[in-house]
Formats: sequence, C-alpha cells, structure tokens
Amino acid sequence: MVVPSGRRPERFQDDEGEARSSSDFRRVRWRRARVEVTHLTIEETRAGVTPAAAATTQAQPLLPDAAQIADAVHHSLDDSKAEDIVVIDIREKSSLADIMVVASGRSHRHVGAIADRLIEDLDKAGVHAPRVEGLPHCDWVLIDAGDVLVHVFRPEVRGFYALERMWASEPMGARPPSRG
Repeated sequence: MVVPSGRRPERFQDDEGEARSSSDFRRVRWRRARVEVTHLTIEETRAGVTPAAAATTQAQPLLPDAAQIADAVHHSLDDSKAEDIVVIDIREKSSLADIMVVASGRSHRHVGAIADRLIEDLDKAGVHAPRVEGLPHCDWVLIDAGDVLVHVFRPEVRGFYALERMWASEPMGARPPSRG
C-alpha cells in the first residue's frame, strides 16, 4: 500500500472485527455501496450511521412525469428535424409505458443524430441513463425513457413495421369494413 509521505494509514476494525487500514475500508465500502445503493464516509461509519439510515436521509430527486417527458421528447425531436412525429397514448393498452412517440429520420446518420440529441436532452430534463437499443445500426432506435417509449426509424423501416397502426387508438372492431 502506498502512503503519502509523512502520513500513516489509519487503523480500525471493520464489521467482522478485523483490523484494516483506511484505504482497505474505502474499497470494502465501495463494493458494499453498489449493493446497498449508498456510500458511507469514514466519519459516518465512526458515528454509527448504517447504510439503510443513510439511504433514507438522502433526498431522492423527483423524476418528471410522462407528460413532461413527452413534451421534452417532442421538443427535442422537432429541434433535430425529425419527420412525421406521432405521439400515441398507450396507458389503456399496455403496462410497458404511458406514451409512445414515433418519428422518422431521413438516413442512418440522421436517425443516429436524432437519437444522440434526444438522449442528451432527456438527461437535461431529468431522465438519466435511458435504455437505448439499435443505436449502432440506426435503422430503428428504441429509447426507453421510463413512462415514454421513443421509436426513431428510417422511413422504409417505419413503413414496414407500421407501429402507428398497431397501437392506433380505435379498437379492431370499430374499423369500417373493407370493400373487397
């Protein structure tokens, strides 16, 4: 263990009663922090603060609701020059999300740029680390922002899958009969 000149590592006992140095303590706590979703400082540990107590005292940021996320998504897609933006309310149809947004880009590069910009804008809006699928290929990029699902397609792929028709607001029985 490397110790800065003139300083000796502090010694203490960990939870199991073993003597450890302060650098060992940080490493052990870091491993536990990922499991317990909290990180205790040496001072908090000496004061007897438990990870559960620290987790309840930390303020949890409020996440934006589906309407706010959908507004941020629509604004970002509009700024990125996405085409044919469609917002579909799927609250009554699926438990996956509340709102689905479908948009098109003109090319692979445009779809990738739209998705990258949308991820940055979602982070600014308070949706941190949305789950993204399809970004390397940029034919169909799916961005899961919690209560809002965003599909960004190339026009040919969008026409093939026709998600708007599948998630349309009118039920199957309410469509007019076909002639033919």
